Amino acid sequence: MGKVTGFLEIDRTEPASLAPAERIKFYKEFTVDLPEPELQKQGARCMDCGIPFCQTGCPVNNIIPDWNDLVYRGKWREASDTLHSTNNFPEFTGRICPAPCESACVLNINSKAVTIKNIEHSIVDKAWLEGWITPQVPAVKTGKRVAVIGSGPAGLAAAQQLARVGHDVVLFEKNDRVGGLLRYGIPDFKMEKHLIDRRVAQMVAEGVEIRTNQHVGENVSPQHLLGDFDAIVLSGGSEQPRDLPVPGRELDGVHYAMQFLPLQNRKVAGDDVPGQLTATGKHVVVIGGGDTGSDCVGTSIRQGALSVTQFELMPRPPEQENKPVVWPNYPMKLRTSSSQEEGCDRDWAVGTKAFIGKDGKVTALRANRVDWSKDPVTGQMKMTDVPGSEFEIPADLVLLAMGYVHPRHNGLLEQLGVKLDGRGNVQADTEAYQTSVPKVFTAGDMRRGQSLVVWAIREGRQCAASVDAFLMGTTSLPR
Repeated sequence: MGKVTGFLEIDRTEPASLAPAERIKFYKEFTVDLPEPELQKQGARCMDCGIPFCQTGCPVNNIIPDWNDLVYRGKWREASDTLHSTNNFPEFTGRICPAPCESACVLNINSKAVTIKNIEHSIVDKAWLEGWITPQVPAVKTGKRVAVIGSGPAGLAAAQQLARVGHDVVLFEKNDRVGGLLRYGIPDFKMEKHLIDRRVAQMVAEGVEIRTNQHVGENVSPQHLLGDFDAIVLSGGSEQPRDLPVPGRELDGVHYAMQFLPLQNRKVAGDDVPGQLTATGKHVVVIGGGDTGSDCVGTSIRQGALSVTQFELMPRPPEQENKPVVWPNYPMKLRTSSSQEEGCDRDWAVGTKAFIGKDGKVTALRANRVDWSKDPVTGQMKMTDVPGSEFEIPADLVLLAMGYVHPRHNGLLEQLGVKLDGRGNVQADTEAYQTSVPKVFTAGDMRRGQSLVVWAIREGRQCAASVDAFLMGTTSLPR
């Protein structure tokens, strides 16, 4: 794959980004793509490594060495075909996936991994530009009807795969636009929404019927869907946020991240957002050090926050992983997102004790240091407060970004009566993706819990294959 000695001769080069002082003035993507000759050189770094661990590190099992080699040889259209053979939406994953494939790259054992993620989105961007991506309309219709509930990446992938083998697919979305958290969770400066719109247009041309403002379990009856469709796919995501029940939680100004982020996305889309919750002129504290917390940081900075502080309950990770120990797994190490680069104070091993307010509004946050140690009996990590470490910081807006515990149970799931697993997710295995209710399937975060976009796409594709086999007795769809 690639140039035989390419990894010895060519250094890793990543695309440049606009300086933070410039990019915080707007909500568009801010990376500067590498020119094609440089991308071909980066493809040449792919080693003839024998066992491509990058493919097993990738949840959709992208055939990474093949399309790296094709880019190196200038065969971009063939690279696009290879890329799309495993991934319906590489423009999404090529922008927002944390790239476990690069962690698993053999070159990453003692050097810098191949720039897989950058090459991926460069391939699909060029394919759109050249007009190579067109609707794949089925030659024969099956007469079977499938309802897909939830239009995040799992639902989109399942709907597209099922439509391409001839089923009549109706995609139900409770919001006014399709995309789930891709649309109303991820900020536009990480992924612009026209990328979703053109995929939706492709899917509509392939036969998918889109029904927005259709909240199944509220204004649409699940029982009616059971009668009207031959199969149903539940792909509604994991939407129950983890709460922080400490004194002062009821104060105005303490909000979940998803009460904050979607409003800015709507404004960028041109919507009128009366009474929008903003960080403008406020001291902002973000609780949670993951991607959602980072998105809150970048959005708050762009809105003109006076200060932004991000707390993480876990201890500060190491600057560099011990590669011989953790490779090819995705390592726990210190990472700084583009939003964090733009200017926020980060602190680790901090526990929030209370929110302090005046006249019903939050004005400060009281916290303390925590210590993590391994329990000698169970081997589990145990958290204890550090005596005398309590402190307060000003806080006019507190954003809770501590993850999601499971899908919302009220409404759709309760009315269908599907069984839940021990974590509160919809119970189904990864062979059939079938729930406890006949002809009802599930995929994505609703089944596995909160996870990555790339895992959602994988589950949507595999679920579609299971649904097709259920309806037709066999399937030609890849798993």
